[in-house]
Amino acid sequence: MKAMAQTEYGDPEVLTWTELDDPTPGPDTVVIDVKAAGVNPVDWKLVAGYLQGAFPHYLPLVPGWDVAGVVSAVGPAVQEYAVGDEVIGYVRHDHMAANGAYAERISAHPRHLAPKPTSVDMAAASALPLAGLTALQSLRLAGVGEGDTVLVHAAAGGVGSFAVQIAVDLGATVIGTASESNHEYLRSLGAIPVAYGDGLVERVREIAPDGITASVDYVGTSEAIEASATLIADPSRSVSNVDPTAITEAGGRYGFVRPQADDLAHLSMLVDKGVLAVEVQQTFPLADAAKALRTNMDGHVRGKLVLTVD
Repeated sequence: MKAMAQTEYGDPEVLTWTELDDPTPGPDTVVIDVKAAGVNPVDWKLVAGYLQGAFPHYLPLVPGWDVAGVVSAVGPAVQEYAVGDEVIGYVRHDHMAANGAYAERISAHPRHLAPKPTSVDMAAASALPLAGLTALQSLRLAGVGEGDTVLVHAAAGGVGSFAVQIAVDLGATVIGTASESNHEYLRSLGAIPVAYGDGLVERVREIAPDGITASVDYVGTSEAIEASATLIADPSRSVSNVDPTAITEAGGRYGFVRPQADDLAHLSMLVDKGVLAVEVQQTFPLADAAKALRTNMDGHVRGKLVLTVD
């Protein structure tokens, strides 16, 4: 198979068009013909070698954890899926090697997978797993539900836009930080937009004079975490998926996303019910993975970027 692989760590351009052995299914895994792979900030950090202290790494390495595709082979112990099934997956293994989604094929355990939403194409489906799971699990950790007032930091991004929609569906009032150019977009998702930066606390209090009851942070700046700590009644209901030290020092909680088949199936259901819209800003052919990572690194993506595989 062809894949975008690296034999050294560095800038996105270390990824090269490489021929690798096709994956074969183990007893408990399936092989997926990749149709699209979601691009996430963690991907360029992985390529740069920044995650070597968090996971074992082995070169050559193929990045990418988000996938949408078609099952092409099934291990003998797998009962959840059959050849021809369309699936999505957050395929994060316990080690980083030539097993990522920036490839024509990938192997995965059923715990990584869920049926693909039928109402969207492969590109949109591949944008859902990591960002959707992060949003869902962080809102759960913050205990968000009916009647809450939730502050979502970086609300127009890939994770934030999902968090806004899920929180609204749970019955919460959502205040979302974003640049002025994305305020109308946030309104379309059901959030009340506010500009980030100096004066954020005062702007939020104009909307919610009594403060907020929960907060989820997807940007990780000290300003965002301090603003939440100032506005929230119970600091334990403030969650960050970016900075474990700053959030715990502020009395909040750190959330690290994990593969969870039931959660992924729930997200797929929300998409098909029309509750959760998937915003794809741009698609790139797999061979242009470096360009996609460069675009992601700029930090101004609305929704998600996606690699497509012919």
